[in-house]
Amino acid sequence: MPLPSEPEARASLDDFRVSEPFEILTLLRRMAELRVLVTIATPGGASYTTSVWEVDRAKGVVRFSADRNDPQLERVLDADDAVAVSYLDSIKIQFDVDGLVHVHAGGGISALNCSFPHEMFRFQRRNSYRVRPLMTTPPHACFGHPAAPDIRLELRVIDVSIGGIALFLPPDALALEPGSTINDAVIDLDAETQLRATLRVAHITSMNGDAQGVRIGCEMESMSGESLRMLQRFIDQTQKRRRMMAVDGS
Repeated sequence: MPLPSEPEARASLDDFRVSEPFEILTLLRRMAELRVLVTIATPGGASYTTSVWEVDRAKGVVRFSADRNDPQLERVLDADDAVAVSYLDSIKIQFDVDGLVHVHAGGGISALNCSFPHEMFRFQRRNSYRVRPLMTTPPHACFGHPAAPDIRLELRVIDVSIGGIALFLPPDALALEPGSTINDAVIDLDAETQLRATLRVAHITSMNGDAQGVRIGCEMESMSGESLRMLQRFIDQTQKRRRMMAVDGS
């Protein structure tokens, strides 16, 4: 998920921001100790999966493991911008990767070095701002079923946040499995907000009450900077409308 560059949009993520150097160092060291997978991704769609090898705070460097023979490596290095995304338990850790270079340490060992991040973002689904759309005609997401691409699904959007989306899957639709990846989903939130994203099915839960069907919780990935800005604008505007409705009704 690319992070916005505009100060106003960046400020909207303050609740998720980690800027204390010691806390950043602690998170990076835990990532290294647990050898969790880290995906370094670019706005152009290139990605390289690795892990944190070493954190050298004194030199201001974070080192990732690297396979010099992996063709994806050069695509990531050729990009001007990149972000690193990883998961610690149910929390998504994300930060901009600056100064990424491929270094050779001798003995056939190579690594990816980047500057120690001055800020990170820690997204936890339960604490994120989810909004329910206010449209009379509910927003929807369209995509080919990951197990049967010829089958197109058009699912209603239940709610959406900066990093995730919940969809309603009716009982007569072909089931989706947790962990499956939905490529090139088109999400229509309103007349001015159409997004494209890769969806990763994180969990499936039953609906409350007598409602039939299930709730599909998905992480949104591979979004362009423009899509992320549109999503943030939609969330901000929906929150403002709800606050106005609450004031008018009081």
